[in-house]
Amino acid sequence: MAISIKDVAKEAGVSIATVSRVLNGIEVVNEDTQKRVREAVVKLGYRPNIIARSLKTQRTRTVGILIPDISNSLYPEIVRGIEDVANIYNYNIILCNSDLNLDKEKEYIYILKEKMVDGILFMSNSLEDMCLDIIQKLDIKTVLIETTVYNKNIPNITIDNIKAANEAVNKLISNGRRRILYIGDHKDTLNASAYRYKGYIKALEENSIEINKELICFCKPFLNNGYEYIQKKIKGGISFDGVFCTCDELAIGAMDALRENGVNIPQECEVIGFNNILMSSAFSPKLTTIDTASYDLGSIGMRTLIKIINNEQIDGFNYVVPYNLIERESTR
Repeated sequence: MAISIKDVAKEAGVSIATVSRVLNGIEVVNEDTQKRVREAVVKLGYRPNIIARSLKTQRTRTVGILIPDISNSLYPEIVRGIEDVANIYNYNIILCNSDLNLDKEKEYIYILKEKMVDGILFMSNSLEDMCLDIIQKLDIKTVLIETTVYNKNIPNITIDNIKAANEAVNKLISNGRRRILYIGDHKDTLNASAYRYKGYIKALEENSIEINKELICFCKPFLNNGYEYIQKKIKGGISFDGVFCTCDELAIGAMDALRENGVNIPQECEVIGFNNILMSSAFSPKLTTIDTASYDLGSIGMRTLIKIINNEQIDGFNYVVPYNLIERESTR
């Protein structure tokens, strides 16, 4: 015989209404009572009827996570931060990978609406207005992570990408590097990397270094692109003494190509990446990079979304998470 909410209430010694409040995350129940209810749920093996509960509350306690590329090592850490907070507040997640495909991204937004998610945590390779317009048209509660938009009244959780990139490039310049190669997304792409390009340009201008188009390589954030652009520049006779990449995958690919061509890192060429993925400290030489606090981006994003779902006040629409420059062996 199936265990009912009535059985849980009897086991915990509370009312059915109190059990309902605990299971629905309504924070008016003291901690001791919450603990008794949760212990009763575990002991009896009670599983709420999600469909029945959603019909009553108009909520499914499910959120959608939309990411651009699951193979990019940045996003699993963000998702881990989201999931840890989701578990605390008894939310389920649906993970959608758009494969850097705008049409797939749009389709997933409609699918998540059909699944009656309570909200979406949205990470995009290129934050196109059409996707934001769909979100607003469908009236889906949304928080952007690692992406910034200022004109849609959608909360953003990100770092100061311009400032971080500026600091990284200035690190190379302070070490005497003047011909610094940029490898990353196009400057007009509507994502975090475009802001990192602005930080790169700003650092050059601050130090009166001429912007050289030969040293700018626009590409998608894949390891092989970092490798191929270094090979292309070396074979083309283009000299450079520093490399700034908008993600660690590109930087690791770049260092691989530099080693193959006998370029000594960091004596002859210094390299800085972005995101501080796990592989950046395991690769040799260990990569200097910007730590973007990926876990915090996810956990803060999820907490913000829960507040919006519960119609609670949030701390502004643009939440900036601190970053950190991690100096390792790829710079002096």
